[in-house]
Amino acid sequence: MSEGKRIVGRQIAEERPHRRLVIWQKSVDLVVNVYKTLKTFPKSEQYNLISQIQRAVVSIPSNIAEGCARRSSKEKMQFWIIARGSVSELDTQFEICRRLGYFDEKKFEVLNGNLAEVSRMLSGLIRSRKGGVKDKE
Repeated sequence: MSEGKRIVGRQIAEERPHRRLVIWQKSVDLVVNVYKTLKTFPKSEQYNLISQIQRAVVSIPSNIAEGCARRSSKEKMQFWIIARGSVSELDTQFEICRRLGYFDEKKFEVLNGNLAEVSRMLSGLIRSRKGGVKDKE
């Protein structure tokens, strides 16, 4: 940090409230697990399926965080709904990987279970805040 300032854990949480959300933490864990799994994919998929999956999985915690940083409820919802779209995109990509034989059944079940948990939590977050969207369009 500039000027020799240090930020302690509590200050970080206050400045970056997304870090307190369990859904953000679990979605970052999903990113790490997916990236580790992608290392086993054929090199021929490097600029195709691997790239698509990386963008979709990183988009989930990124949009959750960006939504948390927004002031209006409408803006928050916009980013959380985009994150939900990335969950659906990733679900489709996981199924494609399973059908192509890039995931064995065990790996598919683990990653799909992690994704389902993030999806449920994200839907709950959106539902819990929908009543708060009162900003005019």
